[in-house]
Amino acid sequence: MASEPTADDPETQTAQSTGESYAETAVETARRQLNHAVEHLEIDSNIVERLRHPTKVQEVTVPVERDDGTVEVFTGYRAHHDSVRGPYKGGLRFHPEVTRDECVGLSMWMTWKCAVMDLPFGGAKGGVAVNPKELSAEEKERLTRRFTEEIRGVIGPTKDIPAPDMGTDSQTMAWLMDAYSMQEGETIPGVVTGKPPVVGGSKGREEAPGRSVAIITREVLRYYDRDIEETTIAMQGYGSVAANAARLLNDWGGTVVAVSDVNGGVYDPNGLDTHAIPSHDEKPEAVTQQDVPHLVTNDELLELDVDVLVPAAVGNVLTEDNADDIEADLIVEGANGPTTTAAEEIFADRNLPVIPDILANAGGVTVSYFEWLQDINRRAWSLERVNNELESEMVDAWEDVCVAYEANDVTWRDAAYIVALSRIAEAHETRGLWP
Repeated sequence: MASEPTADDPETQTAQSTGESYAETAVETARRQLNHAVEHLEIDSNIVERLRHPTKVQEVTVPVERDDGTVEVFTGYRAHHDSVRGPYKGGLRFHPEVTRDECVGLSMWMTWKCAVMDLPFGGAKGGVAVNPKELSAEEKERLTRRFTEEIRGVIGPTKDIPAPDMGTDSQTMAWLMDAYSMQEGETIPGVVTGKPPVVGGSKGREEAPGRSVAIITREVLRYYDRDIEETTIAMQGYGSVAANAARLLNDWGGTVVAVSDVNGGVYDPNGLDTHAIPSHDEKPEAVTQQDVPHLVTNDELLELDVDVLVPAAVGNVLTEDNADDIEADLIVEGANGPTTTAAEEIFADRNLPVIPDILANAGGVTVSYFEWLQDINRRAWSLERVNNELESEMVDAWEDVCVAYEANDVTWRDAAYIVALSRIAEAHETRGLWP
């Protein structure tokens, strides 16, 4: 059984002896969060032990012919964590730092996320270790199609349904769906979600993660008796999640004072016109080109004196090093895993509420569920229906977490885990263990 690094582990000791800070991996964070949450539940320890490990991790090599005729070989992964409640579900990313452990950790979060939303899915995650910015469109298509063939045996509409993630998009999912369908001899749109609507995708899917972040932020403000029209918000990131969340919160009366991209951020204490700032999808890396009063670094943005901080870019940005310098009154996690375990403990000591990613950004997998339903039933929904259904699902999930939060005197993350793990444990107990 793989153990988690401690101060006694050689890996950690080496980092400390050289003056480096130990960076917790996604799987370590996920396991620590699991261990902490189960302290508040009466769950069979055997079930907990099963949940600490993935069911399966597929590692594949993906040879791709580059445009100049040379062949480059990349490594890809697909991690399956738990499927007790339904088929595996999770994103597929193209990023140079994709690793086995990252995929396992993110697949665990997907299990919790699907359960806290009460969706009939388990958790999966996958990707290819590649920098998509260094690929032409044709090379990216060849990579996608070859990777699809390599993992074709473990995906499918009743097995594992991938979706877009970092470095992939709706076009990537269309290529994946086509490659899978051609090999299966029939069009199977339900093998992936996040596709363009013209080939079976759902209206509102791309905006859904950001929309759910905005909905949960609004509900959190109501819970703490705060007026959204008197609320200042800083967003780290301005990709699909942050941009859609920021614009919706703006429309509801919130004041978004800062947003950022990989090059840095812009800050205006009087509020930004978020609709006028291009998102990363609309114009990559355009945030700092805007005519605004102040430029800030991504690190400085996190420490702004605002009512709500939404880290919606990458993971592990709220750490032991900066946790004491965070001045926001509330944190709503838009990205996956932006808060390390050490930072979480500091925030708990400070009584600084952190609304976890497995609830806040769950709009993506929720509308993916809607898309899957549309695909297997061959019937499309209107955008109005999608948004109304998403609103209902997010508010229901929020209320379930509120009940757990108030009943157990725990953090918001623990409350979300209590809801999720209770459902997963009940399913495991009911189904039993295959000999």
